[in-house]
Amino acid sequence: MATEHGTAARPTVALTGATGFIGSGVLAALAARGVRVRALARKPPQDAVPGTAWVPGDLADPAALEALCTGAGALVHLASRVAGGAEECEAVNDRGTAALMAAAGRAGVRRIVHLSTAAVYGEGPHAGIGVDEVTPAPLSEASRTRLLGERHTLAAGGYVLRPGLVTGTGDRWVVPALAELVRRVPVRWDGGEARLSVVERTDLARLITALALDDHAARPGVHHASHPDPVRAGDLLAALAALGLLPALDGPAVPWEECRRLLAAAPGRVSERQFALVARDHWYRSEEIWRLAACPPGPGPLAGLPEAAAWYRRVLGQA
Repeated sequence: MATEHGTAARPTVALTGATGFIGSGVLAALAARGVRVRALARKPPQDAVPGTAWVPGDLADPAALEALCTGAGALVHLASRVAGGAEECEAVNDRGTAALMAAAGRAGVRRIVHLSTAAVYGEGPHAGIGVDEVTPAPLSEASRTRLLGERHTLAAGGYVLRPGLVTGTGDRWVVPALAELVRRVPVRWDGGEARLSVVERTDLARLITALALDDHAARPGVHHASHPDPVRAGDLLAALAALGLLPALDGPAVPWEECRRLLAAAPGRVSERQFALVARDHWYRSEEIWRLAACPPGPGPLAGLPEAAAWYRRVLGQA
């Protein structure tokens, strides 16, 4: 792939979402590989990133998309709308992805990696399912339109990745949500036995980079992209408590229906649907993509929590 576009050692990678939680990790992983990056951003950052050229604009800017893709050997599409109404989400996740894939096609980009989400499967519980073993049934406009966006990448012959929960430095949702839920429902949710698909941000960034740059056996299509070993909810909460980030949940093991009642009795920002994502099985078999990409998955997301602890302390203190 590298010999088809640019120099053999340093292909150019077009990148969207480079300033986001996962995108900043992917940008760092690409920089560590010594490749040239052309990154799209509405407001390019002031700090220089070695090897990175910024293209001002967004997914609704045809000229910016042409400038982003022209001459690139690979496209990594991480930009998405993760909240909002139907029109806002469709503009970015569906129509924006369609426009980006059209620009990539005109530019002759041969390898495309697109980050989606396991949330497209909907409510669950899901226990160890493979890709599309259950019919996707997204519950939010963000997930619905991200599922629509996948079809454009698949039509372009790209890789679509569906991770579950993503943790690590920059996470503003998973651990902050757990902190709120521990306060509102201070018992062991369903005994803490729920199995969750989780991946640490830097591990996911390594996988995305390997798919974009390396020779491998992975075929284009949809792939689950969490760590191969699911994490039990109780183990995740215990690891966070051991770091002093959350109080230990030493209360009784309470069945799901009672947990729902306790949640409703203590109003907050996290919804019952979001609570279910961390308190009931949401586990998607992911071992195949790591093997096919020849990318070791690492020790797992719990091992990465100490490195992110300082970030989480700041975020939880602000909350």
